[in-house]
Amino acid sequence: MEIIKELPEVFEEFAEARKNSFLTMKQLKDQGKPVVGAYCTYFPREIAMAAGAVTVGLCSVSPETIPDAEKDLPKNLCPLIKSSYGFAKTDKCPYFYFSDVVVGETTCDGKKKMYEYMSEFKDVVCMQLPQNQNEDSLALWKKEVIKLKEHLEEKFEVEITDEKLREAAKLNNQVNASLKKLYGLMKNDPAPIKGLDMFHVLYGSGFKFDRKAIIDEVDALAEKIKKEYEAGKMEEKKPRILLTGCPVGGATEKVIKAIEDNGAIMVVMENCTGAKQMEHMVDVESDDMVEAIAQRYLNIGCSVMSPNPNRYKLLGELIDEYNVDGVIEMTLTACHTYNVESFGIRKFVNEKKGIPYMAVETDYSQSDVGQLNTRVGAFIEML
Repeated sequence: MEIIKELPEVFEEFAEARKNSFLTMKQLKDQGKPVVGAYCTYFPREIAMAAGAVTVGLCSVSPETIPDAEKDLPKNLCPLIKSSYGFAKTDKCPYFYFSDVVVGETTCDGKKKMYEYMSEFKDVVCMQLPQNQNEDSLALWKKEVIKLKEHLEEKFEVEITDEKLREAAKLNNQVNASLKKLYGLMKNDPAPIKGLDMFHVLYGSGFKFDRKAIIDEVDALAEKIKKEYEAGKMEEKKPRILLTGCPVGGATEKVIKAIEDNGAIMVVMENCTGAKQMEHMVDVESDDMVEAIAQRYLNIGCSVMSPNPNRYKLLGELIDEYNVDGVIEMTLTACHTYNVESFGIRKFVNEKKGIPYMAVETDYSQSDVGQLNTRVGAFIEML
């Protein structure tokens, strides 16, 4: 990416990355590059990288194939599951089509049944994710990571050595560090850019398959934003919102737009696309790289964990560091873990951090955009 490009052009590039990289993916496949697709931040990416594979996120963010999915799945199921299954079943997702292996995880009952059905037409590895983060769970999760490692070794006829894992972990740590440095610029008040633009960079970086190139692009972008900020180019001072909850992207960008169209700015996301994904690093000095990788991913504070102290810890840190005025939690219809945990998050935000909280429940349709704007606008006005 050329540094001389204007920021809007750069943001647009990242926003279009998911669509534009279909061709890149085909070229990689034509070159014989193996591809591993995944649906969750618990996917231990370093294992696939050490096998010489390209990794890509498969979660679908469009209502387009939900009617196809509902021929097999219940209508009162999470839209992310229905959309993802629909795109896989109808072969409308190029990334799913090009994936040699799809890695799933038992983060919820709906997803694990989805993987069961997907395995009828795709090579699926479903990792059994423990539901808490103690030493016994680490031992179980390490075994699952080893199973994935052995499956990829056999599938791609490679040996995944400790050294390859260490190199993959070093590279992925660098990528995460660069992304953290970039979104850390939003700690400035006023914010340097719109939250939606920052989201597009974070989300779009997942569809750039040269991991080393991501570091250079993101570092250059961070430097450009920093220089423009120092020169006085920034957003107006507005109420600062932290967004938490279910994965955001595609259809659910409407929540970010509702925040920023109604006079506030989303300064940080705790969701899978945001801080949650980049927060933890692999200990590359470990003598047991498989365990170090397993530990890094098991530390993620998703609502599937019970208890879930790591989510509260990260939320508290982000609220303080980003000088947050209010928290908005977006949950998807029928996402039971996040919907149930919202009670605890509300108490934490209101009572422990002393700031306002609002929960919004939505799906992939656009029918509630007006209602979202009304509710979010009222919340922001209160701030």
